Amino acid sequence: MMRGALARSPVLCGALALAACAATPPPAASETAPAQPGRQYRWQLGSGEAAVLSAQAHRAMATFVAAHARGPANSVVLAPGSTPAAPRFEACGAGPRAVVYDIDETVLLNTGANYDSARRGDPPFDPARWAKWEQGGAAKVEAVPGAVDAIAAIRAAGVTVIFNSNRDRAAAAPTVAALASVGIAGAVPGDTLLLKGDVAPGSAKDPRRAALAARYCVIAMAGDNLGDFADAFNDKALSTPPRRSLAQSPALVPLWGNGWFLIPNALYGGWEGANFDDIFPADKRWSPEP
Repeated sequence: MMRGALARSPVLCGALALAACAATPPPAASETAPAQPGRQYRWQLGSGEAAVLSAQAHRAMATFVAAHARGPANSVVLAPGSTPAAPRFEACGAGPRAVVYDIDETVLLNTGANYDSARRGDPPFDPARWAKWEQGGAAKVEAVPGAVDAIAAIRAAGVTVIFNSNRDRAAAAPTVAALASVGIAGAVPGDTLLLKGDVAPGSAKDPRRAALAARYCVIAMAGDNLGDFADAFNDKALSTPPRRSLAQSPALVPLWGNGWFLIPNALYGGWEGANFDDIFPADKRWSPEP
């Protein structure tokens, strides 16, 4: 998933600081930079835990793909008319095998853009600022731990690697350069690199996934947001608790780590609007005060 300069994340503030985090507006760009990055940046970009989880997911995907590179297989793209609540997948036959990766915070860490956001107190997402990053940030990205080795192994197994990103199609060349700068070369715009506007207008990824499923047997997908697997997870009418429940529905549980591979991202995502009632059920709240 892509978001660039990040919206505030009250979910990630410490329990004792939640109220203050939500009530205090972010500092203006002209104010002094915070003494240290926010907790979400420290975890995502500084912790060994985040690095291990990312590498673990990428390695699991490469292992899965190697086992399904040949022989009978089903696509992991939802079949037309099916939904995450009632998923259906089609057999691939002898079609060429492929995998589909999101880019931002899935294979690339936007370290430069995240620095810019963190030093300004994590202000709301600024599309114009992100567009500048897309065009000029190729040299200031890092690979998500495990991604480069996993992609190399998947390609060595004879499986095509495709990137499906909501970066703008006008940034195709800088995106190719950003991938190549971390050792992931060979993405071809309009072919193995699909960007916003390449198949249909807007940021919905389902049309791009459908176009890929018509050309390939897509045996695995990886992303950092549920919308990287199905647009239904991004439905604005779906509040935080139902979205969380849908991701854990019995029909989907067998897919996680078995065709769908989620990469950890504590910086931004569809969960950002969660409030106290969404996160803390009334019967699970505790405080030592009367």
